[in-house]
Amino acid sequence: MTVRTRYAPSPTGALHIGNVRSGLFAYLFARHNGGAFILRIDDTDRERSTIESLEEIVESLRWLGMEWDEGPPEPRYFQSNRFERYRTAAIELLRQKKAYPCYCTAEELDAKRKQAEREHRKPGYDGKCRDLPFSDNLELPDRAAGRNYTIRFRSPHDGSTVVDDLIKGRAVFENSELDDLIIFRSDGVPTYNFATVLDDADFGITHIVRGDDHLPNTPRQIQIYYALGLTPPAFAHLPMVMGPDGQKLSKRHGATSVFAYRDLGYFPEALLNYLARLGWSHGDQEIFSKHELIDYFDFAACGKSAGIFNAEKLLWLNFHYMKELPIARLVNDARPFIEKKGYSIPGDDAWLAKMIATLRERAKTLVELVDFASFYLRDDIAIDPKAAAKFLKPEIRQPLNTLAGLIEKVAADFSEAGIQVAFEQALGQFGLKLGQLAQPVRVALTGGTVSPGIYEVIAVLGRERTVRRLRSAVGLIEQQPS
Repeated sequence: MTVRTRYAPSPTGALHIGNVRSGLFAYLFARHNGGAFILRIDDTDRERSTIESLEEIVESLRWLGMEWDEGPPEPRYFQSNRFERYRTAAIELLRQKKAYPCYCTAEELDAKRKQAEREHRKPGYDGKCRDLPFSDNLELPDRAAGRNYTIRFRSPHDGSTVVDDLIKGRAVFENSELDDLIIFRSDGVPTYNFATVLDDADFGITHIVRGDDHLPNTPRQIQIYYALGLTPPAFAHLPMVMGPDGQKLSKRHGATSVFAYRDLGYFPEALLNYLARLGWSHGDQEIFSKHELIDYFDFAACGKSAGIFNAEKLLWLNFHYMKELPIARLVNDARPFIEKKGYSIPGDDAWLAKMIATLRERAKTLVELVDFASFYLRDDIAIDPKAAAKFLKPEIRQPLNTLAGLIEKVAADFSEAGIQVAFEQALGQFGLKLGQLAQPVRVALTGGTVSPGIYEVIAVLGRERTVRRLRSAVGLIEQQPS
């Protein structure tokens, strides 16, 4: 058997990281087994589905590196293009008396639900219309044509439905507990449980990977497979992703969409690595390349309890990738964040690489890296008043001025070694220790008291910008009241 998995998001909003984890596990399982990963768009909700959401979903998956073998832009992978298939199947079920029309109004159903709650019974359809006679030529609902009813699936009432889940293990559902679910709404639109069965069957899906919030749907879907004369696929239900408070992950826990983390300056490798570890493990290993995730993945190593989303752990992973990714990659990734800040890059790619090399051990995200790099990227730096008061004192004016002159004479290659020689000459001339001069220089060049090594900073800033800032600091000292 060739493994075929699928991911079927609805284009009704941003791609949620809890949801995309199911897609990731389906992707890893398919790749591990040399199978196919299918992207399908569940867009039957015409009112809420948007082109913008679809584009974000597609770009999010591409950014994460979850390439699909079949899917958009081919029209057949959109549910909205498969309505005739759903209608044909539903008509066949009606003809075989495996489905029936239901004339109960929304108000009647709501009243029955409330009555069940008052009596502490499980809410469910009571089968009022189940045995009403209907024509073999019954058409599907269509409000515009005056056919205002739903179509319900006639669930078996005896026996049980067994789900041998690849993660949860065996679950047995008594068929008497399964009410007759709606497969076509009164507006003529198929429901999720009906459309997804036909899609998965038609596209040859062998394994369905999804959140365990879908587990109650599974016995109903299995019965639809049987009614249609189809063989159900295997199921793997993943535990939900929860926030630190134990509640379902939501916006109140912070950023929850893939694009939100992209825009915060996270790397796709970090997010992919983190989501894979959220409910799956391989020994004590924490850092995985995409190739390793594919090699090692199996459902046997998936946990059965909910995964707790830990933003600090994700940030730690991103920091790891900041330090380990090739510098050329960081140059490419940092550019959009620099441009978004409105900065002009005062050099070529080689200059940008030198700049990033001084900051990659400090910044945890690309946004943070650009924030740290502001003194490199702009000349109108603001000097912190407290730092100026502490370090830009009258007695340091002459050493700063002398150092500026020495730096002007550093060899053409303007290396850190040459900069160090200039410092040593100034220190010797004024009898100072390195810290006594380096910290005032740091304030003059960066505006604050924290930065990479001072020789590194000067090498990146370059001769002219360094001298200009040093002499500007000298002028600031000279303006101080005596």
